[in-house]
Amino acid sequence: MKWNRKFNYPTSTRALYNGKRLYDVNDEKLPSVTTILAATKPQEEIDSLNRWREKVGHKQADIISREATERGSSMHDYIEKFLLGKLNLDLLGDNTRERMMADQIIENGLRNRLQEIWGCESTLYYPGKYAGAADCIGVYENYQSLIDFKQSNKPRKHEWNTTYYMQLGAYSLAHNTVYGTHINQGVILVCTKDNTFQRFVIYGDELKEYQNKFLERVEQYYSQKKI
Repeated sequence: MKWNRKFNYPTSTRALYNGKRLYDVNDEKLPSVTTILAATKPQEEIDSLNRWREKVGHKQADIISREATERGSSMHDYIEKFLLGKLNLDLLGDNTRERMMADQIIENGLRNRLQEIWGCESTLYYPGKYAGAADCIGVYENYQSLIDFKQSNKPRKHEWNTTYYMQLGAYSLAHNTVYGTHINQGVILVCTKDNTFQRFVIYGDELKEYQNKFLERVEQYYSQKKI
């Protein structure tokens, strides 16, 4: 894989306003992709989450969620440094689980597949609508692609990834709109905490479908704000 810094991604600042994450990009304060998805979450997803919290107990649910967030953050940090050529084998100290998870994604999902890197942890925005930070942008198996890295407590199924696919739709649509690219593939690389690797790919019309689904959520978000 090689770097091709063909696009000038903007710098941005992130802040919480009234509990919501906003990006300050080009003098616009834009809601993040995750903020929009959280604010427009369907009731059935909310009910499902509440049932899970009741089942495991609220205290334990908070512990599980916090550990997953910390694990994902450390794993992302390791992968980012690999992509930037700044890998330090002692980066995570004794936190070997995250290092091993990152290694699974690097060896099975990136090496010999990711041919060209345009950016990682790069700020993307759709003017007047939303912004966010993409894990990786580039050419993946010969297609212009958006790549997301995810951790999971257990192996995932395709039908569980709707929110992840809408994130890919949001970032690819923003990139194509601002930079005139033709990103038509979204890739999710997952590793579970017990080191099971999975790869999910959406392409062409399927990616467009999720771009449109995300735009519907954007419109819903701004409609709710007006109310």
